[in-house]
Amino acid sequence: MGRQAKRRWALILLGLWAVLGAGCAGPRSYVVLLPSPDGSVGKVMVSGAEGQQLLNRAQSGTATDGGKLPFLVSKEQLQRDFGAAMAASPAQPERFLLYFTSSEKKLTEESRALLPTILTRAKTRTAVDLSIIGHTDTRGDAKVNEALGLKRANTIAKLLRSMGLIDAPLSIESHGENNLLVPTPDETKEPLNRCVEVTLH
Repeated sequence: MGRQAKRRWALILLGLWAVLGAGCAGPRSYVVLLPSPDGSVGKVMVSGAEGQQLLNRAQSGTATDGGKLPFLVSKEQLQRDFGAAMAASPAQPERFLLYFTSSEKKLTEESRALLPTILTRAKTRTAVDLSIIGHTDTRGDAKVNEALGLKRANTIAKLLRSMGLIDAPLSIESHGENNLLVPTPDETKEPLNRCVEVTLH
């Protein structure tokens, strides 16, 4: 299972945990399958004393005892039954990719324009810490690329600090030419691998 798939399942299970924690006890208890923040929907089998039911559609629900066929839960009902639990759920991580030109530390214009969005999204969180990871393509020496990835990550960190993220904890690292976002052979120019990955937690 890839990293993105693992993240998706974690988000689905978190949604299930939230609604289970808020559900009323007794025969009226039910489970609802929520989509992950990116809109994708997984599936889950609900097993209980009365049977098994497969949930594979967003906002589909079934009794926790597995004895009721899946039914659609309206947004109004979701809010009424599970609004407090959903509001209490922690914000999910947000990921941004900032791309560089062939220059060592120069952002593309599109990526530079994305910086204010990152700043705004970070400030909407009650508590935020940032993971900043530098990447390179596979041209040149691996050790040089590791250092280049770190320079790029530090460039983004300094820019975000200068824009107002003074107190937010930052984790800065380089993957260099490892963990390529676009797999390529060695000594390959790939603009999509010349980037910094910023994740808001």
